Amino acid sequence: MEAANRGAHEAGGVSLGCNIQLPREQKPNGYLNKFIQFEHFFARKAMLVKSSCAFVVMPCGFGTLDEAFEIATLMQNHKLERFPLIACGRAFWDKFVALAQDAMLKEGTASLADLEFVLCADSADEVVRIVREGDVREVPGPRV
Repeated sequence: MEAANRGAHEAGGVSLGCNIQLPREQKPNGYLNKFIQFEHFFARKAMLVKSSCAFVVMPCGFGTLDEAFEIATLMQNHKLERFPLIACGRAFWDKFVALAQDAMLKEGTASLADLEFVLCADSADEVVRIVREGDVREVPGPRV
């Protein structure tokens, strides 16, 4: 979250944060104009998704993986309006794509269409292009 906040702050934009109380390592970063403090992950995830028009995930730990998989699950099941889900840093994310293709496709727990709506990027320019173009890979099925 800090990298996104820093970019917004340094570009002169408004930098907002959804912070969560954790036993270690988590405090609001110095690039925030305003932030909301959460105690529970589910509430933080709902707030992050509520007003999003794109979701960019960087190489990360379990918390960000949880958020990315929640977004993917909601879009897969048409519980969330489609927007770009961008995995930035192919060297990191290709391992997850390989795992999904190797395990989930073979087991029949995901389809190729489920995996195709996650977009990969390696640069800020690619991320900006995807967001501006509204590049969304559609998952077949009825809208809810």
